[in-house]
Amino acid sequence: MGAVAAVIGLVVLALLAVVGVVIGDDASATESTSSSGGLKGVPAEFREWILKADEACKEQAMTPALLAAQLWQESKFKTSKEEATSSANAQGPAQFLPSTYATWARDDDGNGEASLWDIGDAVMAQGRMMCSLLKQAKSSGYPGDVRALALAGYNAGWGRVEQFKGVPPKSFAKGETFNYVQLILSYLPRFQGPSLIQVSGHGSGADALRKAVGRIGTPYAWGGGGPSGPSKGFCDGTNGYLNGDCVASSTTGFDCSGLTQYAFAPKLKLPRTASAQYGATSDRPVSRSDLKEGDLLFWSHGGSGRIYHVAIYAGDGNVVQAPRTGKNVELAPLTSAMPERDYYGATRP
Repeated sequence: MGAVAAVIGLVVLALLAVVGVVIGDDASATESTSSSGGLKGVPAEFREWILKADEACKEQAMTPALLAAQLWQESKFKTSKEEATSSANAQGPAQFLPSTYATWARDDDGNGEASLWDIGDAVMAQGRMMCSLLKQAKSSGYPGDVRALALAGYNAGWGRVEQFKGVPPKSFAKGETFNYVQLILSYLPRFQGPSLIQVSGHGSGADALRKAVGRIGTPYAWGGGGPSGPSKGFCDGTNGYLNGDCVASSTTGFDCSGLTQYAFAPKLKLPRTASAQYGATSDRPVSRSDLKEGDLLFWSHGGSGRIYHVAIYAGDGNVVQAPRTGKNVELAPLTSAMPERDYYGATRP
């Protein structure tokens, strides 16, 4: 989007060599930063909007740190017209060309104007554009980290990614886009904050919660997931559909009991369904007033034979759960995770 300096200093190039960001290493790069939700090192006026932009995007590769690192590369969080207008007329903290901004612009901060100079409007537009590019990157089949492909599309336009079937090489535009991508990926640790939940202690419950927390942001897939991790789900005639389409069969993720199976494995082998997990642990019931981190919570349409959902207690009145098709693994209040009237009880595995 905003023009990267044509000349990258030797010091910066040396930094890249030390950091060793590998654009082609999709699996390891995405796994290392996804799902954490943490953020640090950003101005307070940007933090709220970065988190909102991240929350609005359902692409697993999107993280607050990715947006923050990109903003740092684009403008160093500058907001004045003198400091945040490039020689190519890219403007504002997210360095949009006015013509491009028009596609993504909304009055997100509610001040009556959709302005690329307003922090809220600019960051939310950045998030929408990056979310769209991440989706394109994931479905493109091009090799490499989907974040790298999306960043290249933001900087040079998706047409250039299609032209090169990947991130444009160093020979393109004097390395501008190639270096833009590498720099942003190298900045990620600088902005990656602690997880949404800090799990203390040890034992099967704490260890299971810690594993589940690490999967926050993973897509929901009916029938998906198990002891070894996320997997593609399936549709059964009723479940796994979104807007009439079977999405579970093309989504790699967890359903509610797949997540709990994964969290407790390999120390504890839970059955596959929520109802069966209740049956396997019901001899160790826990009252709502005595819940501890790692306890299993169940919801039912009436009786133990109609249990339809399971989640893991995360402390402070919250649960970690895989809620339903179209959503991601999330941290949610116990009182609203599922309909309160359906809460059936808790067990300690």
